[in-house]
This record gives sequence, structure tokens and C-alpha cells, in this order.
Amino acid sequence: MTALDQPTASAPLDLPGWRHAYSGKVRDLYVPADPAADAATPDLAAAARVLVVASDRVSAFDHVLEPGIPGKGVLLTTLSLWWFGQLAGIPNHLLTDAATAGIPGASSTAGTASPATSTTAGTDSASPAGASGTSDTSAGIPAAVAGRAMLCTTLDMFPIECVVRGYLTGSGWKEYQVSQTVCGLPLPAGLQNGDRLPEPIYTPAWKAPMGEHDENISFERTVELVGADVAAELRRLSLEIFGRASVIAEKSGVILADTKFEFGADRATGEITLADEVLTSDSSRYWDAALWQTGTTPEQRMSSFDKQIVRDWLSAHWDQTGTPPALPEDIIERTAARYRELLTRLAGDTAGA
Repeated sequence: MTALDQPTASAPLDLPGWRHAYSGKVRDLYVPADPAADAATPDLAAAARVLVVASDRVSAFDHVLEPGIPGKGVLLTTLSLWWFGQLAGIPNHLLTDAATAGIPGASSTAGTASPATSTTAGTDSASPAGASGTSDTSAGIPAAVAGRAMLCTTLDMFPIECVVRGYLTGSGWKEYQVSQTVCGLPLPAGLQNGDRLPEPIYTPAWKAPMGEHDENISFERTVELVGADVAAELRRLSLEIFGRASVIAEKSGVILADTKFEFGADRATGEITLADEVLTSDSSRYWDAALWQTGTTPEQRMSSFDKQIVRDWLSAHWDQTGTPPALPEDIIERTAARYRELLTRLAGDTAGA
């Protein structure tokens, strides 16, 4: 069974050497098994490392939908690892690269001590292999989740979703039509759905617990939550990464319309560190640049490589009360195909998926 053939992960897995600690809408977190610890309460806060497993679950409008999208976990993990590799100089939480994560066809760069892979490993930052010289990264990812898991250093996460918008769409377009603002930020008159903003804007959100709705907040509120210095650095890093990623995407004929980042503090140094997934089809809106230029309707201009297909279908078939309906097979297949196309466009044959 290949990584892409693995079943949707809807329940904690029995992974040798690891214990399930937490499940979000899409990702499951595991900590190293400690025989002396209470098996009922795995301690994510005390663990030095965490295994981040991307399931095939899909979420929209703060609900986990059924069924999942086969192979989605591998595609998102592959794209995340590729993007982490493009962002040299931005500290991140990785202790793995594409090869040690089990991405098919990927070549290893683990242990090269590049800024993109070595700055967040705490006392083992000189090499993902650690002081012993044996590869903890390749051995640390169980075969059952190879290709859809990342071995990461644990961070003290900030409760902020760092959203950056380069184009007017989605909830921003709805607000703009009423007040000519997005998340309270004034914008020029005359913009249309899908238009490029004069410059990217930072519109943070409070990261709600699972089952609750994330809440757009002002920058001033982020200062209250994390302090002035951290709030300013989160904004600076988010805008910098978005700008760099936008240039890279445009070279592949793809528009990065908006995205969200999550950051945490390194427990040893306090350094603000990029975490979770990054610039994936789940956390971002990607459009076909050629169609954006030539399209005559919003639907044509915003031909997406992300889960907008799911959002659009759900909006047309569900009033956002009660349990969401099951996704039809054609929506699942179309979404998976667009995820694969985006990965190929951006990373080409080097993606390995």
C-alpha cells in the first residue's frame, strides 16, 4: 500500500513509539511514548518532539466533513515540506524533510543545517539527527503514516491565526460590499470580487477551540493577547512570507490570493517560529493566473486549486445549521485533482507525490 492509498484517518492510530495527544479538524498530534507516564493523559506540553499527522479529513465553515479526500494528507504534507524548503531564513518547527518524512521519490536534505530546517530544534539544532549521530527523524516516523507526517519540535503556540489577504474575495468581499472595509480595514472604492488589493493586508483571527468559530480580531486585540513586540513580529513575518511565496507562485502561473500562518515560541530560545502546515491548499486560496487575467466572471477569474470547490458546493446545499451533508464523489474527485495539479505546478517532479 502506497502513501496515497492509505485510508482516511478518522480515529487515533496505534503508532509504535508514539501516543495520541490531540486531534484538530484535520491534523492529529502524537508525542513520544513514555511507559512511566499516565497513558490516559499524554502530555503535549512536556514533550520535546511531536509527530504531526495530516489526515484525509476535510473541513469547511468550522465543520469536519464526510467523507474525507483520499490521499489529501500526503498531498498537504508534501506541499508544506516543499514550501518550508523555499523559505530559507524563516525559523520553522521541522525536524524532518521530504525524504525523512517518507515522501515518495524525494531526496534527503536532512542534516544540512540550512536555516529552513535547523533553527527550531532547540539543543539538537545543529542536525535533525541529534547529538547521537543516528537519524531520529527517519526512524521516528512510523511506516503507517509515512508521507503524511512531519516530525517537529514542540512550541508554545500563539492563539492567533495570522491571515494575509492579497486579493478581495470570500468573507472579505462580503464585508467590503457593506462597509468598504475588510476586517475593519478601509479599502479604496470600486473594487470587484477577485480584484488584487493595493497591497497585502494582515487580518488576524483568534484561533478558537475545535467546535467553535474562529473570530476575526483587530491588531490591537492581538497586542492584548500576546504583547506588542510579539504581535508586531507576527505581522511582519506573515507579510514577509506572503510576499515571498506570492513571487514564487506567480512564476508557476499561480496566484496566492490569501493564506493563514500559525506561529509559536521556541521553548529554549523564545524565537518566533513558523509552525503547522504552511501555504497548503487547505490554508490558502490559489488561483490560475492566466484565467484571472482573461476571465470575464468572478467564477472564471477565481478558478481555484484549493478547497473552494468544497465551500461552493456546501454553500449551495447547506444552510450551516445542523450536520453538514456528505460530499458527493465528484466533488471529492475534483478537489483531489486540483490539489494534485497545484502541487505539480509549484513543485514539479521534485514533489515526489
